[in-house]
Amino acid sequence: MIKVLFVCHGNICRSPMAEFLFKDIVKKKGLEKEFYIDSKATSREEIGNGVHYGTKKILNSLGIDCSNKRASQMRKEDYDLFDYIILMDHNNLYNVKRIISSDPKGKVHLLLDYTDMPRDISDPWYTGNFDKTYDDIIYGLNGFLRYLLKD
Repeated sequence: MIKVLFVCHGNICRSPMAEFLFKDIVKKKGLEKEFYIDSKATSREEIGNGVHYGTKKILNSLGIDCSNKRASQMRKEDYDLFDYIILMDHNNLYNVKRIISSDPKGKVHLLLDYTDMPRDISDPWYTGNFDKTYDDIIYGLNGFLRYLLKD
């Protein structure tokens, strides 16, 4: 089983969007039993809060229910639990390294590093552009899945 953790700052916008979209993608490909997928935050700011309405609106429009998701914070132990820790931006990278100290197994990556256009995924909490975030996340998830299926 491949265990994937998506991480962003608050775990209410980008990382839950990636979590639920990736669950949907692997389910549609009949691969859901081969994956364990979750998402968490680097901060404590939103702990216990539900998914942001902008993310929820996009997921609901795709028939994806995220109503039971509550923000939680990544812990050092998560490094041993997951095979891939996928981040949305370089700020997340800095904060994850503070949480886990080091990445000796090379598990930590930015999502868009799996594409031919590596860059940060803008935080829609600040930009308000959830559609752009969705486009970037889908692009990254498709690249990530292609990478996984090659292995």
